[in-house]
Amino acid sequence: MRLRIKFRKYGPVRFIGHLDVMRFFQKAIRRAGIDVAYSGGFSPHQIMSFAAPLSVGLESNGEYMDVEVNSIVSCQDVMEKLNAASAPGIEVTSVIQLSDKAGNAMASVAAASYTVRFREGREPKVNIETALAALLAKEQILYTKETKKGTREVDLKPGIYELTWKDGAFSMLVDASSAGNIKPVQIIESMLADFGEALQENALLVTREDTFANIGSADDPKLVPLNQVP
Repeated sequence: MRLRIKFRKYGPVRFIGHLDVMRFFQKAIRRAGIDVAYSGGFSPHQIMSFAAPLSVGLESNGEYMDVEVNSIVSCQDVMEKLNAASAPGIEVTSVIQLSDKAGNAMASVAAASYTVRFREGREPKVNIETALAALLAKEQILYTKETKKGTREVDLKPGIYELTWKDGAFSMLVDASSAGNIKPVQIIESMLADFGEALQENALLVTREDTFANIGSADDPKLVPLNQVP
């Protein structure tokens, strides 16, 4: 059976990269005594996959991984055992059993929600409400992406599903699919560039709040958190 595990990543652990997080969970699963399934061949490994890897330095309340197991007592038991075997900065918040028709975590990612704040003393000079209104009024939000093959210009506007500013923080819901994958910093940089201002180095505090799958269609999307897929 397949389990989908939702977890938080916060504090100093946010500076740990994706591969180290994967190795951490491999060890935590062994310490917890979970009856995990292994691949065959000469080098067996735990069968697991992660949703969209989190950039180093970002905190998250909505990370997901899928794990294949041979047997469990209950999902609650798995969550409690993993948390008992965990370390400060990583907390499992839910475990569900996936249906046979559910896609894997990585392939299911369609969008992600974020809370974004400016670090104290690194706020822009421009009025945020004015800049945001101007950004949202544009027909296109063009951004130059750096790729391994060079640079290319993309339009961020179709991938911004929600974007608001309230109580000193941005709330945004954006495309996180492999085809789109919009990062919060790209939106903020585009907003400030329209007013001739550059984002200061290390100016943003970013928290990924959740990761979503699309259980609707491309023309009529219906986004749900990855632990609520049917």
